[in-house]
Amino acid sequence: MILKEHRDLLRGILNLLFPPRCVCCGRRDTWLCDDCGMNLPRITGPTCRVCGQPTKGTQVCSSCYTSPLRIQGIRAPYLFDGQMRKAIHKFKYKRARHLAEPLAQLLLEYLDANSIDFDAIVPVPLHEARLAERGYNQSQLLAVELGKALNKAVFAECVKRTRPTQAQMSLPARKRFDNVRGAFQCTDKSLSGSRVLIIDDVCTTGATLEACAVALKRGGVSSAWGLCLARAILDYR
Repeated sequence: MILKEHRDLLRGILNLLFPPRCVCCGRRDTWLCDDCGMNLPRITGPTCRVCGQPTKGTQVCSSCYTSPLRIQGIRAPYLFDGQMRKAIHKFKYKRARHLAEPLAQLLLEYLDANSIDFDAIVPVPLHEARLAERGYNQSQLLAVELGKALNKAVFAECVKRTRPTQAQMSLPARKRFDNVRGAFQCTDKSLSGSRVLIIDDVCTTGATLEACAVALKRGGVSSAWGLCLARAILDYR
Protein backbone atom coordinates (compact mmCIF):
# COMPACT_ATOMS: atom_id res chain seq x y z
CA MET A 1 0.00 0.00 0.00
CA ILE A 2 2.87 2.36 0.86
CA LEU A 3 4.51 1.70 -2.49
CA LYS A 4 1.23 2.41 -4.29
CA GLU A 5 0.78 5.66 -2.34
CA HIS A 6 4.32 6.74 -3.22
CA ARG A 7 3.76 5.84 -6.86
CA ASP A 8 0.48 7.80 -6.97
CA LEU A 9 2.16 10.79 -5.27
CA LEU A 10 5.04 10.73 -7.75
CA ARG A 11 2.59 10.52 -10.65
CA GLY A 12 0.67 13.51 -9.27
CA ILE A 13 3.86 15.56 -8.98
CA LEU A 14 4.97 14.67 -12.50
CA ASN A 15 1.52 15.48 -13.90
CA LEU A 16 1.68 18.85 -12.16
CA LEU A 17 5.13 19.65 -13.54
CA PHE A 18 4.56 18.08 -16.96
CA PRO A 19 0.79 18.08 -17.65
CA PRO A 20 -0.36 15.16 -19.78
CA ARG A 21 -1.22 15.90 -23.39
CA CYS A 22 -3.29 13.69 -25.67
CA VAL A 23 -0.92 11.69 -27.87
CA CYS A 24 -3.19 12.34 -30.87
CA CYS A 25 -4.41 15.95 -30.66
CA GLY A 26 -2.32 17.51 -27.89
CA ARG A 27 -5.25 18.34 -25.59
CA ARG A 28 -4.05 18.89 -22.02
CA ASP A 29 -4.72 16.78 -18.91
CA THR A 30 -5.02 13.39 -20.62
CA TRP A 31 -2.75 11.05 -22.54
CA LEU A 32 -5.65 10.02 -24.79
CA CYS A 33 -8.73 12.23 -24.89
CA ASP A 34 -12.23 10.81 -25.31
CA ASP A 35 -12.73 12.34 -28.74
CA CYS A 36 -9.53 10.84 -30.15
CA GLY A 37 -10.24 7.52 -28.45
CA MET A 38 -13.60 7.36 -30.19
CA ASN A 39 -11.99 8.09 -33.56
CA LEU A 40 -9.27 5.46 -33.45
CA PRO A 41 -9.53 3.09 -36.46
CA ARG A 42 -11.46 0.13 -35.08
CA ILE A 43 -11.61 -3.24 -36.79
CA THR A 44 -15.22 -3.82 -37.85
CA GLY A 45 -16.98 -6.42 -39.94
CA PRO A 46 -16.21 -10.12 -40.24
CA THR A 47 -12.79 -11.39 -39.19
CA CYS A 48 -11.05 -14.77 -39.30
CA ARG A 49 -11.95 -16.64 -36.12
CA VAL A 50 -8.33 -17.79 -35.84
CA CYS A 51 -5.93 -14.99 -36.79
CA GLY A 52 -8.41 -12.11 -36.47
CA GLN A 53 -7.64 -10.65 -39.88
CA PRO A 54 -10.62 -9.00 -41.61
CA THR A 55 -12.24 -11.25 -44.21
CA LYS A 56 -14.95 -10.92 -46.83
CA GLY A 57 -17.39 -12.93 -44.77
CA THR A 58 -15.63 -16.28 -44.38
CA GLN A 59 -15.13 -17.65 -40.88
CA VAL A 60 -11.54 -18.69 -41.60
CA CYS A 61 -9.18 -16.81 -43.92
CA SER A 62 -7.41 -18.65 -46.72
CA SER A 63 -4.06 -18.49 -44.90
CA CYS A 64 -5.39 -20.14 -41.73
CA TYR A 65 -7.30 -22.70 -43.82
CA THR A 66 -4.22 -23.82 -45.73
CA SER A 67 -1.69 -23.35 -42.89
CA PRO A 68 -3.49 -23.85 -39.55
CA LEU A 69 -2.01 -22.08 -36.53
CA ARG A 70 -1.46 -23.71 -33.14
CA ILE A 71 -2.44 -20.58 -31.24
CA GLN A 72 -6.12 -20.61 -30.20
CA GLY A 73 -6.70 -17.23 -31.76
CA ILE A 74 -5.35 -13.72 -32.26
CA ARG A 75 -7.41 -10.63 -31.55
CA ALA A 76 -6.89 -6.88 -32.00
CA PRO A 77 -9.37 -4.04 -31.53
CA TYR A 78 -7.76 -1.55 -33.93
CA LEU A 79 -6.13 -1.19 -37.31
CA PHE A 80 -2.48 -0.16 -37.34
CA ASP A 81 -3.27 3.07 -39.09
CA GLY A 82 -3.83 6.77 -38.51
CA GLN A 83 -3.71 7.93 -34.91
CA MET A 84 -3.25 4.40 -33.58
CA ARG A 85 -0.07 4.03 -35.62
CA LYS A 86 1.09 7.42 -34.30
CA ALA A 87 0.40 6.44 -30.67
CA ILE A 88 2.14 3.07 -30.94
CA HIS A 89 5.13 4.61 -32.71
CA LYS A 90 5.59 7.10 -29.87
CA PHE A 91 5.11 4.39 -27.25
CA LYS A 92 7.54 2.00 -28.91
CA TYR A 93 10.28 4.19 -30.34
CA LYS A 94 10.08 7.57 -28.58
CA ARG A 95 10.35 6.32 -24.98
CA ALA A 96 6.75 7.34 -24.23
CA ARG A 97 6.37 4.72 -21.50
CA HIS A 98 3.59 6.76 -19.90
CA LEU A 99 1.32 5.63 -22.75
CA ALA A 100 1.30 2.06 -21.40
CA GLU A 101 -1.61 2.76 -19.06
CA PRO A 102 -4.03 4.43 -21.53
CA LEU A 103 -3.16 1.93 -24.27
CA ALA A 104 -3.67 -0.99 -21.88
CA GLN A 105 -7.05 0.54 -21.04
CA LEU A 106 -8.02 0.04 -24.69
CA LEU A 107 -7.16 -3.65 -24.37
CA LEU A 108 -9.18 -3.84 -21.16
CA GLU A 109 -12.20 -2.33 -22.91
CA TYR A 110 -11.88 -4.92 -25.66
CA LEU A 111 -11.75 -7.78 -23.14
CA ASP A 112 -14.79 -6.38 -21.33
CA ALA A 113 -16.74 -6.67 -24.58
CA ASN A 114 -15.13 -9.85 -25.94
CA SER A 115 -14.59 -12.72 -23.54
CA ILE A 116 -11.30 -14.64 -23.64
CA ASP A 117 -10.70 -17.19 -20.90
CA PHE A 118 -7.19 -17.02 -19.46
CA ASP A 119 -5.39 -17.48 -16.15
CA ALA A 120 -2.13 -15.61 -16.74
CA ILE A 121 -0.62 -12.96 -19.00
CA VAL A 122 2.66 -13.32 -20.92
CA PRO A 123 4.22 -10.46 -22.90
CA VAL A 124 6.12 -11.17 -26.10
CA PRO A 125 9.78 -10.92 -25.04
CA LEU A 126 12.53 -8.93 -26.70
CA HIS A 127 15.97 -10.38 -27.28
CA GLU A 128 18.41 -9.08 -24.67
CA ALA A 129 20.31 -7.07 -27.29
CA ARG A 130 17.13 -5.33 -28.50
CA LEU A 131 16.04 -4.75 -24.90
CA ALA A 132 19.38 -3.11 -24.08
CA GLU A 133 19.09 -0.91 -27.15
CA ARG A 134 15.49 0.21 -26.51
CA GLY A 135 15.65 0.25 -22.72
CA TYR A 136 12.25 -1.35 -22.17
CA ASN A 137 9.85 -3.92 -23.59
CA GLN A 138 6.69 -2.16 -24.71
CA SER A 139 4.71 -5.42 -24.68
CA GLN A 140 5.72 -6.04 -21.07
CA LEU A 141 4.61 -2.55 -20.06
CA LEU A 142 1.20 -3.20 -21.63
CA ALA A 143 0.96 -6.61 -19.96
CA VAL A 144 1.80 -5.21 -16.52
CA GLU A 145 -0.84 -2.48 -16.77
CA LEU A 146 -3.44 -4.97 -18.01
CA GLY A 147 -2.53 -7.41 -15.25
CA LYS A 148 -3.00 -4.73 -12.60
CA ALA A 149 -6.40 -3.78 -14.00
CA LEU A 150 -7.59 -7.40 -14.16
CA ASN A 151 -5.78 -8.68 -11.06
CA LYS A 152 -4.06 -11.30 -13.22
CA ALA A 153 -0.52 -12.56 -12.79
CA VAL A 154 2.01 -11.44 -15.41
CA PHE A 155 4.82 -13.87 -16.22
CA ALA A 156 7.34 -11.64 -17.97
CA GLU A 157 10.26 -14.06 -17.71
CA CYS A 158 8.69 -17.38 -18.64
CA VAL A 159 9.38 -17.07 -22.37
CA LYS A 160 12.83 -16.15 -23.66
CA ARG A 161 14.07 -15.22 -27.10
CA THR A 162 16.83 -17.73 -27.63
CA ARG A 163 18.36 -15.94 -30.60
CA PRO A 164 18.18 -12.51 -32.20
CA THR A 165 15.86 -12.18 -35.18
CA GLN A 166 15.49 -9.68 -37.96
CA ALA A 167 12.92 -6.98 -37.40
CA GLN A 168 9.67 -8.45 -38.72
CA MET A 169 8.67 -5.19 -40.38
CA SER A 170 11.74 -5.44 -42.61
CA LEU A 171 10.65 -8.79 -44.06
CA PRO A 172 8.00 -9.77 -46.60
CA ALA A 173 5.04 -11.59 -45.08
CA ARG A 174 6.03 -15.04 -46.30
CA LYS A 175 9.44 -14.77 -44.58
CA ARG A 176 8.22 -13.77 -41.15
CA PHE A 177 7.23 -17.23 -39.92
CA ASP A 178 10.65 -18.60 -40.83
CA ASN A 179 12.32 -15.65 -39.11
CA VAL A 180 10.83 -16.40 -35.66
CA ARG A 181 10.34 -20.16 -35.90
CA GLY A 182 12.08 -21.74 -32.89
CA ALA A 183 13.22 -18.34 -31.59
CA PHE A 184 11.36 -18.67 -28.27
CA GLN A 185 11.61 -21.08 -25.35
CA CYS A 186 9.36 -21.50 -22.32
CA THR A 187 11.63 -21.61 -19.27
CA ASP A 188 8.98 -21.65 -16.52
CA LYS A 189 7.00 -24.86 -16.09
CA SER A 190 4.78 -23.28 -13.42
CA LEU A 191 2.36 -22.31 -16.17
CA SER A 192 1.78 -25.93 -17.10
CA GLY A 193 -1.96 -26.54 -17.46
CA SER A 194 -2.73 -22.79 -17.48
CA ARG A 195 -4.61 -20.76 -20.06
CA VAL A 196 -2.38 -17.94 -21.23
CA LEU A 197 -2.97 -14.59 -22.93
CA ILE A 198 0.04 -13.38 -24.94
CA ILE A 199 0.33 -9.60 -25.27
CA ASP A 200 2.01 -7.68 -28.09
CA ASP A 201 1.63 -4.18 -29.50
CA VAL A 202 1.14 -4.88 -33.23
CA CYS A 203 0.31 -8.00 -35.22
CA THR A 204 0.84 -8.30 -38.96
CA THR A 205 1.03 -11.96 -39.94
CA GLY A 206 0.71 -13.41 -36.43
CA ALA A 207 4.10 -15.11 -36.80
CA THR A 208 5.56 -13.81 -33.53
CA LEU A 209 2.47 -14.62 -31.47
CA GLU A 210 2.31 -18.06 -33.07
CA ALA A 211 5.97 -18.77 -32.25
CA CYS A 212 5.39 -17.71 -28.63
CA ALA A 213 2.29 -19.89 -28.41
CA VAL A 214 4.19 -22.91 -29.74
CA ALA A 215 6.91 -22.40 -27.12
CA LEU A 216 4.34 -22.04 -24.34
CA LYS A 217 2.49 -25.18 -25.43
CA ARG A 218 5.75 -27.10 -25.41
CA GLY A 219 6.09 -25.81 -21.86
CA GLY A 220 2.74 -27.33 -20.93
CA VAL A 221 0.16 -24.54 -21.15
CA SER A 222 -3.29 -25.78 -22.05
CA SER A 223 -4.24 -22.89 -24.34
CA ALA A 224 -2.72 -19.70 -25.68
CA TRP A 225 -4.49 -16.67 -27.12
CA GLY A 226 -2.84 -13.58 -28.58
CA LEU A 227 -4.04 -10.02 -28.00
CA CYS A 228 -2.47 -6.91 -29.47
CA LEU A 229 -3.48 -3.30 -29.82
CA ALA A 230 -3.50 -3.10 -33.58
CA ARG A 231 -3.52 -5.21 -36.70
CA ALA A 232 -1.60 -4.35 -39.84
CA ILE A 233 -3.58 -5.78 -42.73
CA LEU A 234 -2.00 -8.01 -45.38
CA ASP A 235 -3.58 -9.88 -48.23
CA TYR A 236 -1.47 -12.97 -47.57
CA ARG A 237 0.74 -14.53 -44.92
